[in-house]
Amino acid sequence: MYNHINMSHVFVLDQDEALDFYVNKLGLELSADVDFGAMRWLTVRVPGDPSREILLELPGPPGMDEESGRQTRELVTKGATGFTFGLTTDDCQKTYETLRDRGVEFTEEPTQQPYGIDCGARDPFGNHFRIVQLSHQP
Repeated sequence: MYNHINMSHVFVLDQDEALDFYVNKLGLELSADVDFGAMRWLTVRVPGDPSREILLELPGPPGMDEESGRQTRELVTKGATGFTFGLTTDDCQKTYETLRDRGVEFTEEPTQQPYGIDCGARDPFGNHFRIVQLSHQP
């Protein structure tokens, strides 16, 4: 029925700050930045990989009413949205060190897991994400 997931979203509180973080600190690339009047369609992706994008979305109208937007902003700020996305890398330790030196806030250092090595981080708004170096399965 489906082929793959091509879009997901992360609620952010400031799209310009989000763009700076996701591109200049995490190393993702800008995919789309379109002003639709009622909203700004701002997406990033892993460089050179058009198969999946992350929408950096402001909570509120037109996607939800203003009160729901306010509540969502509070939850994002508290870090209560849980896991938002995962990135893979060939070298988790090196990626961790590079991003740490760029000022990315980590919630967990690289740790050996049954599926590989991974670490946890947060964006400037409180969204949690993981970076994993997957073990090669036979």
